[in-house]
Amino acid sequence: MRIAVISAPKSRNGVPEYVKSLAKGMESMGHRVDVIDAWTEDGFRLPGYEYIAVCAEAVKAWGGKMPEALSKVLSAGSGLVGKKSAAFLKKTGPFFITKALWNLMKAMEKEGMMVNWSEIILNAAHAEALGKRIGA
Repeated sequence: MRIAVISAPKSRNGVPEYVKSLAKGMESMGHRVDVIDAWTEDGFRLPGYEYIAVCAEAVKAWGGKMPEALSKVLSAGSGLVGKKSAAFLKKTGPFFITKALWNLMKAMEKEGMMVNWSEIILNAAHAEALGKRIGA
């Protein structure tokens, strides 16, 4: 399966280690995975993937707001209606983590994506284990 993993960290520091580990876990199951950095790339090639996994971090611990780069990359990829997807949120603090995950799924569903899996990522090892569960 062709999978796009969208990396949407709260700042422009490149692709975090937990996103690379998630992709590594998916690749170990035989999937073809491309990591897309929401801060530097556009979403025009997203409709060509069979499955889209979004990995995001809340901008602030209070309120659960998503990075603005996420909405930019999702809205650029027209043709996402009905696309199967997963929402992964990096746990950054003890507060508002559920609201942040809800906001992530809401942003994805706004573009017509069908979120059929959502998880909170604790660390890179946990992300790799989650990646191995895709398609299983």
